[in-house]
Amino acid sequence: MNTEWRWLSRFRQQFALCGLNETETCVVLSETGSRRELVDTAVLAAQALGADTFQVVMPTPANPGPVALRSTGTSLALGSIEAAIVALQTADFVVDCTVEGLLHSRELGAILGAGTRVLMISNEHPENFERLPHDSGMADRVAKGYDMICAASTMRVTSGAGTDLTVHLDGSFRAGSTGVTDGPGSIAHWPGGLVLAFPAPGTVNGTIVLAAGDINLTFKKYVTSPITMTVVDDYVTEITGDGYEAKQLASYMSAFNSRDAYASSHLGWGMNPAARWDYIDLYDRSDINGTEARAFEGNFMYSTGANENAQRFSPCHFDLPMRECTVELDGVAVVKNGHLQGELAAPDGIST
Repeated sequence: MNTEWRWLSRFRQQFALCGLNETETCVVLSETGSRRELVDTAVLAAQALGADTFQVVMPTPANPGPVALRSTGTSLALGSIEAAIVALQTADFVVDCTVEGLLHSRELGAILGAGTRVLMISNEHPENFERLPHDSGMADRVAKGYDMICAASTMRVTSGAGTDLTVHLDGSFRAGSTGVTDGPGSIAHWPGGLVLAFPAPGTVNGTIVLAAGDINLTFKKYVTSPITMTVVDDYVTEITGDGYEAKQLASYMSAFNSRDAYASSHLGWGMNPAARWDYIDLYDRSDINGTEARAFEGNFMYSTGANENAQRFSPCHFDLPMRECTVELDGVAVVKNGHLQGELAAPDGIST
């Protein structure tokens, strides 16, 4: 077994927060390419809570190309194999240890539709989970942020770097992630701390400017020179910039030869005060999947690729957390220059 007591203790705590107990059945879903220490720790943690626990292990499928797939949230390991899906549907609780995760996978709807709860454990070094304990106060603030985005009709995002994006929220699917599942048929990704919307078709327009210090989580690196993305009716229609990174981004997207590779996926802001934007250079790329960067407090995240709410599926997926943006809901700032506002801010956070 590849685990440590400190990891086991932390996983057990998180599973208990999700309601796992001795009356339930738990499936630990993994693939042959999964991080072994996450799988071993998840199995032991579920057993420690008394749950009837078994594993479903899928062969990691070959990547037919044309490019490597990273940080997509779209595991292809289930391969729509009915027997595997049924096994997950019969469980009360699924611990998702696949490399890319089930969040944008085609099979997720059927699994959640059966009432199964899914906790997606991001493919990170286990230290990531040690540093980000559950924060009940954050969970309460995420719930407030969720209520705010549900009540809003328009999101506008601006920045000093030149971002000016408008999202019409009517018809969008909205969610708040705390790292804890919320009843039957719910999914959470761990670590958590994010409020977001999957917009309806044709509702996202404007300009995204990635500034130095913003993060490209598919490439797992910081942006070093500005990248401008023009968005028209959901789709990125132009990518420009003086540095090589703009050309790299455009080249990668074009490799899929699919319009949906350029589509808007989900948009939202981070709310986890324990998460940090400055950690990526401290890890090898193979040891992070970037979930902490998605959740750091006050970031605005624009994503491209799969959007189940708009019936778009694509293995090309970019999560792009951005610093120092202002996010307004119906004209009221919930994030101002990268700082959460009002009752969304942590008690020791900055509120203006």
